[in-house]
Amino acid sequence: MSIHSDTTGLLREMELVYQSITSYQPTITNPPILDSSAGPAALQDGQHLYGLRPFLEAVKRDLDVVKQFFADPDAALLPPPSTNAPYLIAVWKEVLSSPLPITAIGKTFYERSQVTSTGEGKKQARTQSSGKSTGVKIDVVGDNGHTWIRVNTHVIPLFAKNSRLLAEFRELDSYLTDSDGEDGASSDVACSSLPQTEFDNSLLRAGRALLAAARDNPVLGSNTPPEIVFRLTRIDPDATDESGNDPRIARTIESLRNMGLIIKLGERGAIKQLVESAPVLPSPPVLIPTLQINLDLSILIALVSDLAHAPLPESVDVAHERFIPSAAYVEWKRSRLRAKGGGSSDSTNVVREDTDDPLDPTQHSRALVEQLQQEMQKGIFQEIHERLFTSPPLVEFWTTPEARDRCLRIVAKVGGPAEKRRARALFPTSSVDGGVSPSLSEQETQYWIDSRHQHGFLPIPPIRIFSTSEPPLLPSSSQPARFFGALEATCRALLAAGGAPRPRATMESEGEGEGEGEGGEIQRAPVVRANARLTTHTVQSMLRGAACGQTTLTANRASVKAMLWELKMHGYGVDARGGGGGVGAVKYAALWVLDPRSLAEGMRSDLVSSSSSTPV
Repeated sequence: MSIHSDTTGLLREMELVYQSITSYQPTITNPPILDSSAGPAALQDGQHLYGLRPFLEAVKRDLDVVKQFFADPDAALLPPPSTNAPYLIAVWKEVLSSPLPITAIGKTFYERSQVTSTGEGKKQARTQSSGKSTGVKIDVVGDNGHTWIRVNTHVIPLFAKNSRLLAEFRELDSYLTDSDGEDGASSDVACSSLPQTEFDNSLLRAGRALLAAARDNPVLGSNTPPEIVFRLTRIDPDATDESGNDPRIARTIESLRNMGLIIKLGERGAIKQLVESAPVLPSPPVLIPTLQINLDLSILIALVSDLAHAPLPESVDVAHERFIPSAAYVEWKRSRLRAKGGGSSDSTNVVREDTDDPLDPTQHSRALVEQLQQEMQKGIFQEIHERLFTSPPLVEFWTTPEARDRCLRIVAKVGGPAEKRRARALFPTSSVDGGVSPSLSEQETQYWIDSRHQHGFLPIPPIRIFSTSEPPLLPSSSQPARFFGALEATCRALLAAGGAPRPRATMESEGEGEGEGEGGEIQRAPVVRANARLTTHTVQSMLRGAACGQTTLTANRASVKAMLWELKMHGYGVDARGGGGGVGAVKYAALWVLDPRSLAEGMRSDLVSSSSSTPV
């Protein structure tokens, strides 16, 4: 097997690379978010390095190719296998050696003229007439996006240095010689679209493409293009003429450096040494909520929801039976929508504001059954209690006036009798209009009556209300922590940009307005101009929590994801994710995400007899 000693070395290195990838721990610091929801773990991206899985699959494929080659009894008589192993090994060496944190492997970037916007944070490549998409592939994105690394193994045959570039030069020389006697001759390898008299080759074209993509893809939140490192593993300008050299190789390297690229020649150290010298990452901090909890609108709805208080069904089948829509409800719903000209019902949007079809009441029922099953596994009150109440008397709940007012309007329109009673107990009318409030004991009794939880399982009421004015700017020395400060600054910027125009359906129902009580329509919440996924009241709630150093509790996972995107777009990367203060290995969470609990009492089939004659 000595005839294939180089390939044998590749096999050993590929095995080490594969083992290293499977045990690799990305260094992306997770944002200080407690995620107690059942959704996919997309809020914690530290364990999901972009491109890692497809890169592992590519390594596995090539590793299998080399193994199958050596499994052939006649391997010694065969030429070495065609494999991408040198490139894959070189890329993984860069992952292990590049400035942290690594944020992507094998990511394609496009020039501005080659992309069209397709929504929040997403870009789609325009295709050429040939049908192939254009773009520049970056092998490793390091230093939190500030460094791009491109690896070029540029080698034919497998282990010869300079061979590909020398072949390109020979092709160019042949073209120039032939062109003296022939008009219109062309070479795909050497000439591209430049005049024949201009010095150019594939490496220079690659360098120009890298620079163009970097200019059009600055570091998020800035106008600064990333630094580009071009690793040429098989280029040696000092090679002897006998081993293969050409003065144009040195000229190419000089030209690349003059462009502004950082050129690295040769390969890094052995993969084994790089793996063994990789730093040991500290354990992630334990996140805990603050003792003052800021509640957004989605959690206020959950706290009064029938799902969170009613006795649990004995089985999943019984859970499904609880929300079978009656024929009367279905017909009422359809006639109501027909009367509105087919427009969507805002009451449906209140319960689930994302993808439900308002013409299909069974979708609404399925969503409620899903939430009820989550409640059967672990109740939302139990989740809050377990996280918070080692010292219950110290915990306080807060909310914004906007969230309170919208909660009361929604419950008045959509809620059932018990849900309305709980909302009034949390926010008595007198506390809104300045009248005499009931005693705390009376509020507690009205809130917990008929609940499956014991009286006072959580210390609510009371829920304290922030002042109506925007929170004051704190001096930098008073900022509670980096992420809290970044979140506050981002929220202020979003609100300062103003709100987007109301949806057409809202403007058409303007005459029915919120002031018409149960007979009118609930106006759709306005959104911030910069991001239609973020309502103004959601951003206001997050601003209050961040400015006051409080954990914001929410059941709106989509809004949290949208806010994380806005944080990146405003220039707050992983260096702003250091948690919310705390001591030692314990950090305060800035956001805490639970699964939603919608208003459901009006949809219960077992309560039809006790409900009003008009469906809710």
